[in-house]
Amino acid sequence: MSNRLKGIACIVCSAFGFALMALFVGMCDRFGAPVSSFQKSFFRNLPAVFIALAVFLKSDRGRLKLDAKGWSILVLRSAIGAAGIFCNFYALSHIPIGEGMTLNKTAPFFTVFLSWLFLKERLGFRQFAYLALAFLGAMLIIKPGFGSAGELFPMSMALLGGVCAGSAYVCVHALGRMQVPGAFIVMFFSVFSCLSAVPFMVADFTPMTPAQLFIMAGAGLGGAIGQFGVTWAYRFAEPRSIAVYDYSNVVFTALLGLVFLGQRIDFVSIAGMAVIVFCAFRVLRKG
Repeated sequence: MSNRLKGIACIVCSAFGFALMALFVGMCDRFGAPVSSFQKSFFRNLPAVFIALAVFLKSDRGRLKLDAKGWSILVLRSAIGAAGIFCNFYALSHIPIGEGMTLNKTAPFFTVFLSWLFLKERLGFRQFAYLALAFLGAMLIIKPGFGSAGELFPMSMALLGGVCAGSAYVCVHALGRMQVPGAFIVMFFSVFSCLSAVPFMVADFTPMTPAQLFIMAGAGLGGAIGQFGVTWAYRFAEPRSIAVYDYSNVVFTALLGLVFLGQRIDFVSIAGMAVIVFCAFRVLRKG
């Protein structure tokens, strides 16, 4: 199997893992008192700490070599990624998961733009045009001034989560160039996210039912699959050649939300999703 095919396989697995995570996060508040996004983030990242630690100690420990620049990028990736999770989890608790995850999946567009800005990768007029069109697609989902006023803020948080995720992926790509082990990237990020959530979780802790603990364990497993998948995918292949397959997450999430949560998506939101997916294929294939 070529590296590109390995990358595709990893990113599709990642997309399914993140879809499972979104499903469980969306289910959590249905089985007990509402839980804050910080508390959900803590329990989502905790399983990944131990999984990544085991993988790192078994196979990657001897390959870890980081200079000051590498540590700076790793910390930046973790801080931005943690902020993105907080935003995304808040959104997933307040809006249908299909719409929330589609807005979060504007991340590749921000990855393309930020890679051009900071890593000096090529970005032509065509790509700028598709980025603008993709933003229009996001606006169709948010429906500012037309949808429910109560949904505008969580949808904006979902979009901000996409900005954070795109920025974090640029950092992951840079760390991959430095040959930083993927398991260490996942472990460091997971530990950072857990620790950053603790003060907020303690200040607003909600006792969880056994069902909620089980559900968040599932979210943690899905998140771990997603993190390992996306990290390894960008180590096997260039982002521009495989990132389009991350949009399979939109399909996975919408189907899981429909089947398990009974969440139907209106026509305007479907049109917005279609615009985003179309633009993703054009930008990431034309590259």
